Amino acid sequence: MKLYLTIFCLLASFTCRAQFNDSTNYYLNYTATGIVNKTNDGRSYVLNNNLRFSISKKRISANSSALWIYGKQNESRTNNDIIAALDFNIYERRQPARFYTWGLASYESSFSLKINARVQTGLGIGYNIVDRPNVVFIVSDGILYEHSDLYQTPEGIDNDYETARNSFRIKFRWVIKNRVTIDGSDFLQHALNDRKDYIVKSNTNVSVKLLRWLSFTTSLVYNKISLTNRENLLLNYGLTIEKYF
Repeated sequence: MKLYLTIFCLLASFTCRAQFNDSTNYYLNYTATGIVNKTNDGRSYVLNNNLRFSISKKRISANSSALWIYGKQNESRTNNDIIAALDFNIYERRQPARFYTWGLASYESSFSLKINARVQTGLGIGYNIVDRPNVVFIVSDGILYEHSDLYQTPEGIDNDYETARNSFRIKFRWVIKNRVTIDGSDFLQHALNDRKDYIVKSNTNVSVKLLRWLSFTTSLVYNKISLTNRENLLLNYGLTIEKYF
């Protein structure tokens, strides 16, 4: 059984990815990673499943994703987190297209962050500060409508509320000598009526190309919600298999 679990976790670390080019309009990605730890004092595991699909055209792109993270430590549940999102970008006609308009709709349920359900929808604008084949740096900002149902507080009060948030994002990608790729995105979302109500999301990836089609990848994900005073940190690592079409 231990051997099967070890083999499963190694195989689950493989990721298939594609990169858009002049003839690439569709992108499908499925990632499954897992960590199992068993000692004389206890055992723990975390399983991470992520499915993404994207469509890219000359002036518009759309992305959809579904993420499920489940984990236990001994007999206590640590994670049961689900995120589903759909977003689109509309680029200006002139080239290079610096400005673009974005839209977003997402659903989230998280045991680790104490969220029963959270829905966000919104619109905004983005700007490509640097847009080169090996370096990309983008900033965007917009307004989100949010409806949240958080876990009950220790005082017995249900946090079921609606609010508007300002959503600021930094997105980057840096390719070094076609061997090392560093990319990620960082969000800061403040409620417009309460600066103490904020959400932080951060995702950073580092990939080192071993072969033309094979890379070693490490990902660091961090989330924090001020209202529940909860945060989580997830470190993933494994192998990435790439195919361009």
